[in-house]
Amino acid sequence: MDAEEARLERALAALPAVATRYDDLLDEPDAPARLWRRAVTDVQAGHLDDRPLYWARLKLRRERRRRGGRLDTVEPASRGFSATFPSDKPAVLVTGFDPFRLDDEIRQSNPSGLAALALNGTTIAGAHVRAAILPVRFADFDGGLVEAFLAPRFRNGLALAVTVSMGRDRFDLERFPGLRRSVEMPDNRNVYTGASAAEPQVPPGLGSTSAPPEFLEFSLPAAPMAAVEERWPVRDNRVVRSLERGTFAAESLADLTNDTAVQGSGGGYLSNEIAYRSLLLQQRLGVRFPLGHLHTPSVRGHDLALEQEMVDQVRRIIKAALC
Repeated sequence: MDAEEARLERALAALPAVATRYDDLLDEPDAPARLWRRAVTDVQAGHLDDRPLYWARLKLRRERRRRGGRLDTVEPASRGFSATFPSDKPAVLVTGFDPFRLDDEIRQSNPSGLAALALNGTTIAGAHVRAAILPVRFADFDGGLVEAFLAPRFRNGLALAVTVSMGRDRFDLERFPGLRRSVEMPDNRNVYTGASAAEPQVPPGLGSTSAPPEFLEFSLPAAPMAAVEERWPVRDNRVVRSLERGTFAAESLADLTNDTAVQGSGGGYLSNEIAYRSLLLQQRLGVRFPLGHLHTPSVRGHDLALEQEMVDQVRRIIKAALC
């Protein structure tokens, strides 16, 4: 049992209805895929909560391990990783994240994961949306999960791809993702990387073939997306941190040529890393389409009304990018 599964008893005590909502599916042979489909249906029917899927996945993993059942399908199938697109419509890919910081707040939701469930299979501005939810675990990123999932979707051609995570007090379009990890915060398995602002680290695998750039720039149409200001403003965020100059707003990618990344505009954690990895992969594959990262406002615990507004604004921001 890892640190994620070890939280199950606390979740069952604090959130019994949430943590048991999908228990009827756990004995099914195709439980992982059915969990994903049920969560998508649930959210799109108005039950705006990403947490039942997270806790059910952990429960399924724990039970299969106890029984000697198959574990290899649990993660990908219950995260939407089998996403395919119809051939008759433009394709949009959206990714979110699991809840995190659960030792601080076991009731924590993640609006980005909720947005992924709410948008999956829908049509926005004539484009078909597929979504997936990523784990908040360094080992998965180190093992190439991001590239393995994204590469075939990128090669097949997309009209737009937006990676989403929970962030600050507004919506941020993260213009300049940075190469290195620097936040001294554990992942969902309570793993620390040893990285810090004083000693930012290149994630394993990213520098293995050739020296990657310290910063990259997104290709999202920032102006129309930033114009979607409703409850929250939407900022084209250019603020980064480097070893040489500290924290500053970069004018351009060329302005960052001689800087060593400490934090990209998306920070120094996995939000920034999914942004950087996706842009680097696109560059290495030689494919072109608008791509970048969006931070939602943060929420403490779970707030249905607030997260509904966030999801609605994410939908309109994506629409603005397509129109």
